[in-house]
Amino acid sequence: MPARIAFEFETPRGLRTTSLTYERRGTGAPLLLLHGIGHHWQAWEPVLDVLATERDVIAVDLPGFGASDGLPQGCAYDLTTVTPVLAAFCAALGVDRPHVAGNSLGGLLALQLGREKAVRSVTALSPAGFWNESERRYAFGTLRAMRGAALSMPVPLIDRLSRTPAGRTALTSTIYARPGRRSAEAVVAETLALREATGFHQTLAAGRTVLFRDDIPSLPVTIAWGTRDRLLLRRQGVRAKQTIPGARLVRLPGCGHVPMNDDPALVARVILDGSATA
Repeated sequence: MPARIAFEFETPRGLRTTSLTYERRGTGAPLLLLHGIGHHWQAWEPVLDVLATERDVIAVDLPGFGASDGLPQGCAYDLTTVTPVLAAFCAALGVDRPHVAGNSLGGLLALQLGREKAVRSVTALSPAGFWNESERRYAFGTLRAMRGAALSMPVPLIDRLSRTPAGRTALTSTIYARPGRRSAEAVVAETLALREATGFHQTLAAGRTVLFRDDIPSLPVTIAWGTRDRLLLRRQGVRAKQTIPGARLVRLPGCGHVPMNDDPALVARVILDGSATA
Protein backbone atom coordinates (compact mmCIF):
# COMPACT_ATOMS: atom_id res chain seq x y z
CA MET A 1 0.00 0.00 0.00
CA PRO A 2 1.27 3.52 -0.75
CA ALA A 3 2.65 5.52 2.16
CA ARG A 4 2.86 9.24 2.80
CA ILE A 5 5.55 11.35 4.43
CA ALA A 6 5.70 15.04 5.42
CA PHE A 7 9.05 16.82 5.51
CA GLU A 8 10.73 20.22 5.29
CA PHE A 9 12.77 21.48 2.35
CA GLU A 10 14.90 24.54 1.70
CA THR A 11 13.65 27.45 -0.40
CA PRO A 12 15.08 30.97 -0.95
CA ARG A 13 12.46 32.12 1.55
CA GLY A 14 13.40 29.60 4.20
CA LEU A 15 12.10 26.17 5.17
CA ARG A 16 8.75 25.00 3.81
CA THR A 17 6.80 21.80 4.40
CA THR A 18 5.12 19.45 1.95
CA SER A 19 3.87 15.87 1.87
CA LEU A 20 4.47 13.24 -0.83
CA THR A 21 2.87 9.87 -1.47
CA TYR A 22 5.05 6.95 -2.52
CA GLU A 23 5.15 3.19 -3.04
CA ARG A 24 8.15 1.24 -1.72
CA ARG A 25 9.00 -2.36 -2.53
CA GLY A 26 11.97 -4.72 -2.58
CA THR A 27 15.46 -4.86 -1.14
CA GLY A 28 18.89 -3.87 -2.36
CA ALA A 29 20.38 -0.58 -3.46
CA PRO A 30 17.78 2.23 -3.36
CA LEU A 31 16.19 3.22 -6.68
CA LEU A 32 13.99 6.32 -6.96
CA LEU A 33 11.39 6.35 -9.78
CA LEU A 34 10.00 9.63 -11.15
CA HIS A 35 6.96 9.79 -13.45
CA GLY A 36 6.05 12.32 -16.14
CA ILE A 37 3.77 15.36 -16.13
CA GLY A 38 0.12 14.56 -15.39
CA HIS A 39 0.92 10.98 -14.38
CA HIS A 40 1.35 9.26 -11.00
CA TRP A 41 3.60 6.63 -9.42
CA GLN A 42 1.43 3.85 -10.83
CA ALA A 43 2.96 4.52 -14.26
CA TRP A 44 5.81 2.31 -12.99
CA GLU A 45 3.54 -0.55 -11.91
CA PRO A 46 4.38 -2.77 -14.94
CA VAL A 47 8.07 -2.88 -13.91
CA LEU A 48 7.91 -2.44 -10.13
CA ASP A 49 7.95 -6.08 -9.09
CA VAL A 50 10.79 -6.97 -11.45
CA LEU A 51 12.87 -4.03 -10.23
CA ALA A 52 12.06 -4.91 -6.62
CA THR A 53 13.78 -8.29 -6.95
CA GLU A 54 17.11 -6.43 -7.10
CA ARG A 55 16.46 -2.92 -5.76
CA ASP A 56 14.80 -1.07 -2.89
CA VAL A 57 12.34 0.69 -5.20
CA ILE A 58 10.69 3.99 -4.24
CA ALA A 59 8.10 5.25 -6.76
CA VAL A 60 6.90 8.71 -5.74
CA ASP A 61 4.07 10.99 -6.81
CA LEU A 62 5.75 14.27 -7.75
CA PRO A 63 4.56 17.48 -6.02
CA GLY A 64 1.17 18.48 -7.41
CA PHE A 65 0.55 15.09 -9.03
CA GLY A 66 -1.12 11.86 -8.01
CA ALA A 67 -1.92 11.82 -4.31
CA SER A 68 0.94 14.13 -3.30
CA ASP A 69 0.42 17.66 -2.03
CA GLY A 70 1.14 20.60 -4.25
CA LEU A 71 4.05 22.87 -3.45
CA PRO A 72 3.46 25.55 -0.79
CA GLN A 73 2.25 28.93 -2.00
CA GLY A 74 5.03 30.99 -3.55
CA CYS A 75 7.10 27.97 -4.63
CA ALA A 76 7.65 27.57 -8.37
CA TYR A 77 7.32 24.19 -10.04
CA ASP A 78 10.78 24.47 -11.60
CA LEU A 79 14.00 22.49 -11.38
CA THR A 80 15.49 24.71 -8.69
CA THR A 81 12.53 23.96 -6.40
CA VAL A 82 11.45 20.42 -7.23
CA THR A 83 14.91 18.82 -7.12
CA PRO A 84 15.54 20.06 -3.53
CA VAL A 85 12.10 18.68 -2.64
CA LEU A 86 13.12 15.27 -3.99
CA ALA A 87 16.48 15.41 -2.19
CA ALA A 88 14.68 16.29 1.08
CA PHE A 89 12.18 13.49 0.45
CA CYS A 90 15.00 10.96 0.15
CA ALA A 91 16.65 12.32 3.30
CA ALA A 92 13.35 12.01 5.18
CA LEU A 93 13.24 8.35 4.18
CA GLY A 94 16.85 7.85 5.28
CA VAL A 95 18.00 7.22 1.72
CA ASP A 96 21.40 8.59 0.71
CA ARG A 97 22.19 9.10 -2.99
CA PRO A 98 19.83 6.55 -4.56
CA HIS A 99 19.95 5.43 -8.15
CA VAL A 100 17.25 7.29 -10.07
CA ALA A 101 15.15 6.51 -13.13
CA GLY A 102 12.68 8.96 -14.62
CA ASN A 103 10.34 9.27 -17.57
CA SER A 104 9.68 12.51 -19.47
CA LEU A 105 9.50 15.26 -16.80
CA GLY A 106 10.81 12.64 -14.38
CA GLY A 107 13.74 11.99 -16.73
CA LEU A 108 14.62 15.69 -16.73
CA LEU A 109 14.44 15.75 -12.92
CA ALA A 110 16.60 12.62 -12.76
CA LEU A 111 19.23 14.30 -14.93
CA GLN A 112 19.12 17.41 -12.75
CA LEU A 113 19.66 15.26 -9.65
CA GLY A 114 22.59 13.67 -11.49
CA ARG A 115 24.02 17.08 -12.37
CA GLU A 116 23.90 17.95 -8.67
CA LYS A 117 25.56 14.63 -7.76
CA ALA A 118 22.62 13.80 -5.50
CA VAL A 119 22.26 10.28 -6.97
CA ARG A 120 24.50 7.32 -7.83
CA SER A 121 23.31 6.79 -11.41
CA VAL A 122 20.68 8.16 -13.80
CA THR A 123 18.40 6.35 -16.23
CA ALA A 124 16.25 8.79 -18.23
CA LEU A 125 13.44 7.46 -20.44
CA SER A 126 12.47 10.04 -23.11
CA PRO A 127 13.56 12.92 -20.87
CA ALA A 128 12.24 16.43 -21.40
CA GLY A 129 14.63 19.28 -22.12
CA PHE A 130 16.32 18.21 -25.38
CA TRP A 131 13.76 19.73 -27.74
CA ASN A 132 14.04 22.59 -30.17
CA GLU A 133 11.42 25.32 -29.90
CA SER A 134 9.00 23.86 -32.47
CA GLU A 135 9.22 20.42 -30.85
CA ARG A 136 8.58 21.94 -27.43
CA ARG A 137 5.51 23.82 -28.68
CA TYR A 138 4.18 20.64 -30.28
CA ALA A 139 4.70 18.61 -27.10
CA PHE A 140 3.17 21.25 -24.83
CA GLY A 141 0.21 21.73 -27.17
CA THR A 142 -0.38 17.97 -27.18
CA LEU A 143 -0.21 17.82 -23.39
CA ARG A 144 -2.69 20.69 -23.05
CA ALA A 145 -5.04 18.92 -25.46
CA MET A 146 -4.80 15.69 -23.45
CA ARG A 147 -5.52 17.57 -20.23
CA GLY A 148 -8.44 19.41 -21.84
CA ALA A 149 -9.93 16.16 -23.12
CA ALA A 150 -9.59 14.53 -19.69
CA LEU A 151 -11.29 17.51 -18.03
CA SER A 152 -14.13 17.58 -20.54
CA MET A 153 -15.14 13.92 -20.27
CA PRO A 154 -17.57 12.79 -17.57
CA VAL A 155 -16.19 9.98 -15.43
CA PRO A 156 -18.83 7.47 -16.70
CA LEU A 157 -17.61 8.12 -20.26
CA ILE A 158 -13.97 7.60 -19.24
CA ASP A 159 -14.99 4.35 -17.55
CA ARG A 160 -16.95 3.20 -20.62
CA LEU A 161 -14.12 3.99 -23.05
CA SER A 162 -11.56 2.20 -20.90
CA ARG A 163 -13.43 -1.09 -21.26
CA THR A 164 -12.62 -1.57 -24.95
CA PRO A 165 -9.27 -1.66 -26.80
CA ALA A 166 -10.50 1.10 -29.13
CA GLY A 167 -11.48 3.27 -26.18
CA ARG A 168 -8.15 2.73 -24.42
CA THR A 169 -6.43 3.68 -27.68
CA ALA A 170 -8.46 6.90 -27.86
CA LEU A 171 -7.54 7.79 -24.30
CA THR A 172 -3.86 6.85 -24.18
CA SER A 173 -2.35 6.28 -27.66
CA THR A 174 -0.39 9.54 -27.43
CA ILE A 175 1.82 8.10 -24.69
CA TYR A 176 1.61 4.33 -25.27
CA ALA A 177 2.54 2.50 -28.46
CA ARG A 178 0.47 -0.49 -27.29
CA PRO A 179 -2.46 1.09 -25.41
CA GLY A 180 -4.51 -2.09 -25.65
CA ARG A 181 -2.15 -3.69 -23.14
CA ARG A 182 -3.08 -1.19 -20.44
CA SER A 183 -5.81 -2.42 -18.10
CA ALA A 184 -9.16 -0.64 -17.98
CA GLU A 185 -8.61 0.21 -14.30
CA ALA A 186 -5.18 1.72 -15.00
CA VAL A 187 -6.50 3.84 -17.87
CA VAL A 188 -9.31 5.25 -15.73
CA ALA A 189 -6.91 5.98 -12.87
CA GLU A 190 -4.33 7.76 -15.01
CA THR A 191 -6.97 9.77 -16.88
CA LEU A 192 -8.33 10.96 -13.55
CA ALA A 193 -4.77 11.68 -12.36
CA LEU A 194 -4.27 13.89 -15.42
CA ARG A 195 -7.46 15.87 -14.85
CA GLU A 196 -6.85 16.26 -11.11
CA ALA A 197 -3.15 17.21 -11.28
CA THR A 198 -2.96 20.49 -9.36
CA GLY A 199 0.62 21.14 -10.52
CA PHE A 200 -0.02 20.63 -14.24
CA HIS A 201 -0.20 24.21 -15.49
CA GLN A 202 2.54 25.53 -13.21
CA THR A 203 4.87 22.71 -14.25
CA LEU A 204 4.16 23.30 -17.94
CA ALA A 205 4.72 27.04 -17.52
CA ALA A 206 8.05 26.43 -15.76
CA GLY A 207 9.16 24.18 -18.61
CA ARG A 208 8.80 26.78 -21.36
CA THR A 209 12.41 27.92 -21.08
CA VAL A 210 14.00 24.63 -20.01
CA LEU A 211 16.88 23.19 -22.02
CA PHE A 212 19.27 20.65 -20.52
CA ARG A 213 22.70 21.78 -21.69
CA ASP A 214 25.22 20.40 -19.18
CA ASP A 215 27.32 17.28 -19.22
CA ILE A 216 27.16 14.92 -16.24
CA PRO A 217 30.71 13.63 -15.90
CA SER A 218 31.80 10.91 -13.47
CA LEU A 219 28.29 9.49 -13.14
CA PRO A 220 26.72 6.56 -15.03
CA VAL A 221 23.95 7.94 -17.27
CA THR A 222 21.60 5.98 -19.52
CA ILE A 223 19.30 7.71 -22.02
CA ALA A 224 16.60 5.47 -23.50
CA TRP A 225 14.08 6.43 -26.18
CA GLY A 226 11.10 4.56 -27.62
CA THR A 227 11.14 4.22 -31.40
CA ARG A 228 7.41 5.04 -31.44
CA ASP A 229 7.49 8.03 -29.10
CA ARG A 230 4.85 10.42 -30.46
CA LEU A 231 5.30 13.17 -27.87
CA LEU A 232 9.07 13.71 -27.66
CA LEU A 233 10.51 12.52 -30.95
CA ARG A 234 13.42 10.11 -30.75
CA ARG A 235 15.86 12.43 -32.53
CA GLN A 236 15.96 14.29 -29.23
CA GLY A 237 17.85 11.28 -27.88
CA VAL A 238 20.71 12.08 -30.26
CA ARG A 239 20.84 15.61 -28.83
CA ALA A 240 20.89 14.15 -25.33
CA LYS A 241 23.87 11.98 -26.27
CA GLN A 242 25.65 15.00 -27.74
CA THR A 243 25.03 16.95 -24.53
CA ILE A 244 26.13 14.06 -22.29
CA PRO A 245 28.80 12.28 -24.39
CA GLY A 246 29.50 9.63 -21.77
CA ALA A 247 25.87 8.53 -21.60
CA ARG A 248 24.72 5.16 -22.87
CA LEU A 249 22.03 5.75 -25.53
CA VAL A 250 19.54 2.87 -25.74
CA ARG A 251 16.86 2.27 -28.37
CA LEU A 252 13.52 0.87 -27.14
CA PRO A 253 11.99 -0.85 -30.20
CA GLY A 254 8.22 -0.56 -30.49
CA CYS A 255 7.87 1.60 -27.36
CA GLY A 256 6.04 4.89 -26.99
CA HIS A 257 6.64 7.88 -24.76
CA VAL A 258 5.82 5.99 -21.55
CA PRO A 259 7.59 2.71 -22.34
CA MET A 260 7.12 0.86 -19.06
CA ASN A 261 3.81 -0.60 -20.18
CA ASP A 262 4.82 -1.21 -23.81
CA ASP A 263 7.77 -3.49 -22.98
CA PRO A 264 8.14 -4.00 -19.21
CA ALA A 265 10.90 -6.61 -19.48
CA LEU A 266 13.09 -4.43 -21.70
CA VAL A 267 12.58 -1.28 -19.62
CA ALA A 268 13.28 -3.11 -16.36
CA ARG A 269 16.48 -4.53 -17.84
CA VAL A 270 17.62 -1.11 -19.04
CA ILE A 271 17.04 0.39 -15.59
CA LEU A 272 18.75 -2.47 -13.75
CA ASP A 273 21.73 -2.42 -16.11
CA GLY A 274 22.01 1.35 -15.80
CA SER A 275 21.99 1.24 -12.02
CA ALA A 276 24.39 -1.72 -11.88
CA THR A 277 27.24 0.27 -13.41
CA ALA A 278 27.62 2.66 -10.47
